[in-house]
Amino acid sequence: MLQFRVNGLPAEYAQSGAGRAEMTDRVAHRVGDGQKTRMSDTSPSSGSGLPPAAILARLSVPGVQRVPSPKLDLFVRRDFLPPDLCAALIERIDAVRRPSTISDSNGDASYRTSETGDLSPLDPVAIDVEHRIAALTGLDPVHGEPLQGQRYAVGQEFKGHTDYFEPNGVDYTRYCGVAGNRTWTVMIYLNRPDAGGATRFKAIDKIVQPETGKLLAWNNRRADGSLNPATLHHGMKVRSGVKYVITKWFREKAWG
Repeated sequence: MLQFRVNGLPAEYAQSGAGRAEMTDRVAHRVGDGQKTRMSDTSPSSGSGLPPAAILARLSVPGVQRVPSPKLDLFVRRDFLPPDLCAALIERIDAVRRPSTISDSNGDASYRTSETGDLSPLDPVAIDVEHRIAALTGLDPVHGEPLQGQRYAVGQEFKGHTDYFEPNGVDYTRYCGVAGNRTWTVMIYLNRPDAGGATRFKAIDKIVQPETGKLLAWNNRRADGSLNPATLHHGMKVRSGVKYVITKWFREKAWG
């Protein structure tokens, strides 16, 4: 039976008060397939990722590819999650998936046709992933939305969209009134479909193919902090098989 551990501790213990205290004293955290990233109670937090300099520096390390473009900050890390953890996440998405929605309806019923599954923040598997993301990026989990999974069957897609909310959108206050707008996106492919399912960033003519455990991270802002329309991306149609991803969005202010 697969047992998940958080910072080297059994997941059940890591969720307890004593476990959380012990985790803050650990100075190494496993990331992906063996890379070690220093994490301790004295490590500087980069908060929401605004301004982005600390996050950009942290992601500029061996094993992480920065897509060359002056238009947006986009990073790729292969094999970020091991296959067994990806499989456990897929099981959890399947258990809770429902039709995906969009914040502002644009009248196109085929705009987003995937399914969505919200992962419990108390699940040991979700806790493990949360710590790996924080270790790699330096983004403060306090600013993060709960992990969300997406499932794409044959023919399903999410047409071109940005992850931030438009300030003049009809639901802006509803979604951004407390925690503010989104700053960074971290998305992880959990499997490789038989065909299709790539993510296209149209503004830079970049298509990223899904691979099990591959992470994408991008800044939803320009260097001056303004919202960046060049982050518009398209979850392209799956042509054969099924695609699973998880997404973690970070906000300007603390979530919740």
